[in-house]
Amino acid sequence: MTKPPLITRVEPRGPRGLRVLIHLDADEPIEITLEALELSRLGVGDPLPPDARRNLLETDADVRVRGAALNLLSYRARTRLELKTKLRQKGYGADRIDTCLDRLEQRGLLDDAAVAAAHVRDRLLHRPRGKAQLASELRAKGLDTETASDTIDRVFNDQGATDTDLAREAAEGWLRRQGAAMVTGLAGPSGPERDKAKRRLHGYLARRGFRGEAMTRAMERAAELAADGAS
Repeated sequence: MTKPPLITRVEPRGPRGLRVLIHLDADEPIEITLEALELSRLGVGDPLPPDARRNLLETDADVRVRGAALNLLSYRARTRLELKTKLRQKGYGADRIDTCLDRLEQRGLLDDAAVAAAHVRDRLLHRPRGKAQLASELRAKGLDTETASDTIDRVFNDQGATDTDLAREAAEGWLRRQGAAMVTGLAGPSGPERDKAKRRLHGYLARRGFRGEAMTRAMERAAELAADGAS
């Protein structure tokens, strides 16, 4: 029976030595993470039979995907779906990713609800959007419809925000950026110029997720301001 290869030397790799090259007496060297080697409890002089080698490489893969996930989270908070998508793009397998993400959730390092709430608060502070648009953005991040809606309502209540107030602010901002012709058209009597201005404003508000009553009140407010400015 062929004897398994022996580990003859462990060579640090990289500037911080976080990777190592395992030299064997009867096989090609193997490059893995130092953590995987430590978890395997292997060292110089130990044999590396097929099952031990397989376990070592599996552990190394787990360490790598966790490291990649933590690195991504160090740049910004992400939902589970966002993180999974990024890791898949890096070539990691779906099952390994799911196991990694489960562990991160258990340790409180991955929290979809917290990420969603932070996203809504940021939108309200810097780029106000209507609830419909926010719900669409949260669903794109992987939240289900109910959780997205509950999160938006909670943050709106905490911030004292309403769709109508946000829509009015957006309409007022749009009006301030328009030229005299557009303002005059919005304030003028029914006709092509007024219809054009209303379509522009309506499209602007719709793209930001404002609907129904909020849309109506915002357009009325913009028309009032335009009339005041034109008088």
